[in-house]
Amino acid sequence: MSDRKGLSRRDFLKTAGVAGTGSLLAAAGPFMPNDSFAAENNPQNDRVPTRPFGKTGVNVSILGLGGMFDIPSNQLVLRQALKWGVTYWDTADCYEGGNSEIGIGDFFKRYPEQRKEIFLVTKSDARDPAGMTRLLDRSLDRMKTDYIDLYLIHGMKAIDEVNAATRAWMEKAKSSGKIKFFGFSTHSNMEELMLAAAKLGWIDGIMMTYNYRVMAKSRMQSAVTACTEAGIGLTAMKTQGSGWFSGLAESGGEMTDRFIKLGFSDKQANLKAVWENPNIACVCSQMPNMSILTSNIAAALNQTRLSAADLLTMQRYAHATSSTYCAGCTRLCEPTVAGQAPIGDIMRYLMYHNSYGERDRARSLFAGLPAVTRDCLLGHDYSEAEKVCPQGLKIGQLMREATRLLG
Repeated sequence: MSDRKGLSRRDFLKTAGVAGTGSLLAAAGPFMPNDSFAAENNPQNDRVPTRPFGKTGVNVSILGLGGMFDIPSNQLVLRQALKWGVTYWDTADCYEGGNSEIGIGDFFKRYPEQRKEIFLVTKSDARDPAGMTRLLDRSLDRMKTDYIDLYLIHGMKAIDEVNAATRAWMEKAKSSGKIKFFGFSTHSNMEELMLAAAKLGWIDGIMMTYNYRVMAKSRMQSAVTACTEAGIGLTAMKTQGSGWFSGLAESGGEMTDRFIKLGFSDKQANLKAVWENPNIACVCSQMPNMSILTSNIAAALNQTRLSAADLLTMQRYAHATSSTYCAGCTRLCEPTVAGQAPIGDIMRYLMYHNSYGERDRARSLFAGLPAVTRDCLLGHDYSEAEKVCPQGLKIGQLMREATRLLG
C-alpha cells in the first residue's frame, strides 16, 4: 500500500514518533471482543476503528483530529489522517484566529470528493440565535462546505446557556440542511451539564473533558450512563489529564515504566484508558504534526488491552497528583469570589503554558480576558475557594503564578 501524497504502512512503521510505537502494530496478544469493545467496527486493520455516535445513526472514528493548530501549513497531516481512517475532524470558529477553519477549507477545495468522508465538527462562541447564524454562515464559507455534521456551542459552563430559543434555532438550522446534529462542548462542570442535557431530549452530541483523572469518579460515570441512555454521542477531549504543573510526582515513574514494558508510552496509555469505555465514541486529540499523529494512530490500531492493574496504577497516580490538576468544577470555587475571577479558565491557560508548552496561546487567551478581571485578579481572597476545592489546589498561589507568567 503506497501513496506519494501520504505515508505507506512501511513508512508508518519507520516514522512512528515514540519509543516502542512500531511494536504496537504487532499486537501483543489476540484481540478478544467483549463488552468494552463490542461496538468496534474495523474491517481494515490499517484504519482506525469506528464506533456509533449516540443515536445519530453515524459511526465515527474513535480517534478525532483536533484542529487547534496551523492547519493551512500542515495539509499533509489532514491527508494522512484521512488515509488512516481519522474521519472525525474538530475545529471552532475561534481556533487560530479562524485559520483552522480556513485550512480545512483549503483541503476541501483541493479534495472536494473527500468532504463526504469527514464527520466535520465546529463550534460557536455565540449563544444568541443571531450570533450563531452569523458564525455558522462564516464557518460554512471558510470551510468550503454546505453543511456541518455536528455544530456545538463552545465551552459551556451552565445548562441555562441553551434554552427554547436555542432549540428553535437548532431545528431551523437542521431543516435548512446547514447542520446535521447539535450539541455543546464543556471544560467546566462537565458532569452537571451532561446530566442536565440527558433530560432535554434534543442534544445530539457532547464534547467534554474526560481522562483517567475524572473517568473513575462516580458522578462522571453517572453522567456518561445518562447520556448514553439518552442517545447522546460523546467525544472525549483533554484526554491526557495534563494539569497546571509540568513535572511528575514520584509515582509517575511507576506508570511510565509500566506502559513502556507493554510496548507503548504513557501518553498512548492515556488514550487507551479512555477507549476502554465503549460509550465514548471518539477521542479528540490535537495532532499538529506527523509524530503525534503516528503515535496516536498506533495506539488506536493496537489491540493490547489495559488490565485492571494498569488502570489501578493510573488511578493511584491521579490521586497522588490531584493537587496538580484542575477538574473543572467551577460551580464550587468561582462563587466564592462572586464570579469575578474565571478560575477554571485561568487554570486551563496555565495548563497550556506549563504542560502543553503553548506559551503564546496561553498569553493570548489570558490577554483576552476583560482588563478589569486581569487587574483585580490578585485582589481577591481565594481562601474559601481553596477550602471547597476537592483537588486541594492552592488557588491563590496559582492565580499569582498566572499573573506573573501570562500577564
